[in-house]
Amino acid sequence: MARKEGPRLTPKSAKNMVGVAKVVAPALIPVLAPVLARGASVLSDRYDRYRARRLGVDVADIGQYTGRGARLHARITGFAEALEELRAKEPDYVWTTESRLSKLTAAVRAAERMPTARRKAAHRAVATDLDVLEADLLRRLGVS
Repeated sequence: MARKEGPRLTPKSAKNMVGVAKVVAPALIPVLAPVLARGASVLSDRYDRYRARRLGVDVADIGQYTGRGARLHARITGFAEALEELRAKEPDYVWTTESRLSKLTAAVRAAERMPTARRKAAHRAVATDLDVLEADLLRRLGVS
């Protein structure tokens, strides 16, 4: 069987392609730049919406929740907002729970600078505490 001869890349043909690219590229940049910028903007917006949905927060608030503990920060903030409904009925409970939430927030912030294994252990401990607090809050709100 004879070998098929295809287009060969030789030094001369490579030089010709570079020459063509030098002429064509400046003409394409003004056309492609707005399209690429719009595409990057759309991708960024979609990613922000995805992160906000995962965290359970509004897209406008997504900048407040960054880092490895973002989910926990969002949970703590949501929990603190839910406590407002009990402030008039059970002020002592709200006060002690807010104190606990501030300690959990500090623990999540401190865990950001820990080695991976310790950070994950700290996050698990905070998540467990939040689970217990949330169950108690739901019970107090009358939700089974």
